[in-house]
Amino acid sequence: MAGASYNGTMALDLPSTWPLLTADLPGIGGQVKVDPDDFEVEELPAYEPSGSGDHLYLWVAKRDMGAEFFLREVARALGLAMGDVGMAGVKDRRAVTRQWISVPAGCSDRVPALAERGILVEKQARHTNKLRTGHLIGNRFTVRLRGVAAETAERLPPLLERLRQGGFPNYYGEQRFGRDGETLAVGLKLLQGERLPAAQRFLRKMALSAVQSVLFNHVLARRLTEGLLHQVLPGDLMRHWPRGGHFVVEDAAREQARFDAHQIVTTGPMFGVKMQQPGGPVAEREAAVLAAAGLALPSFAGFGGLLQGTRRPLVCFVDDLSWEMADADAVLRFTLPAGSYATVLLDEIRKASDSTPEGASEASDARVEQRE
Repeated sequence: MAGASYNGTMALDLPSTWPLLTADLPGIGGQVKVDPDDFEVEELPAYEPSGSGDHLYLWVAKRDMGAEFFLREVARALGLAMGDVGMAGVKDRRAVTRQWISVPAGCSDRVPALAERGILVEKQARHTNKLRTGHLIGNRFTVRLRGVAAETAERLPPLLERLRQGGFPNYYGEQRFGRDGETLAVGLKLLQGERLPAAQRFLRKMALSAVQSVLFNHVLARRLTEGLLHQVLPGDLMRHWPRGGHFVVEDAAREQARFDAHQIVTTGPMFGVKMQQPGGPVAEREAAVLAAAGLALPSFAGFGGLLQGTRRPLVCFVDDLSWEMADADAVLRFTLPAGSYATVLLDEIRKASDSTPEGASEASDARVEQRE
């Protein structure tokens, strides 16, 4: 299921690499996450706590700590069940991260115990509701690439200019699919009517999402390889950028100008029974990917709320991308919306894959999602 180069035909296979937007430009190489301090992530919350209410919001910093372990440590320190701890998004393990979490206000006197577990509380405030998945705008990154190419100062400016102008392909990162595609394989079995053994049932939501994600990636990869990633097509289902509603394209020339100005963005399918459909030839292109996988829209029925379906931007615009050299390293700074992968952007810049995201991180994410 994994390892072949991309050929655009096997819509449930994982290629060794997805097609790159900047394939014609040399990368700068370098190693990612040699040290957790090389990868800093700061959450951009959807709102600030109001100052009153039954929930206590804690702005916490942690280092080299996976999501499930982090939640367990918070719960143990504060005498809570893991389900009592709310957070908006899962952050990278091998990194220094800052984000809001929420806990019942009644445990405020036990907050100092978090420091003993390596969790630094930098500020706190009351709010009226528990923090839930998705309550964030995005994340701000500072990434150090160690030991980059000697030609980095010449190679990086044209790379970043291409990415600033056109964004980057908004693929799901490889951690979405599990180690060697194992999570994806489980999702395919579920769609084929198989039942999971008891030991794997926690994977159900994540495995089904992995199938949606690989199909999305194939739709995106085909569009890129056919030279259509930055072309608005009649029938495209557009979304206002960076957030907003969807609409079907009727006048492609008019919407192309808005796309080029980063006001709207094309979307691709996260297939499901209630997914909003594009029009005409765009719908036909998406249906062809499903057919190549041996699936059809009815394949996604019967899973309750797990496979409702949605749309995802095909392109992620990144307007604040900057860099500087630090000795033999390159330091990059950028902001991404929630759900977009820094590792995918870094693939465009590095043209190398000598730092693989932790295969266990997605399993941890699934457990976090399912406790809500």
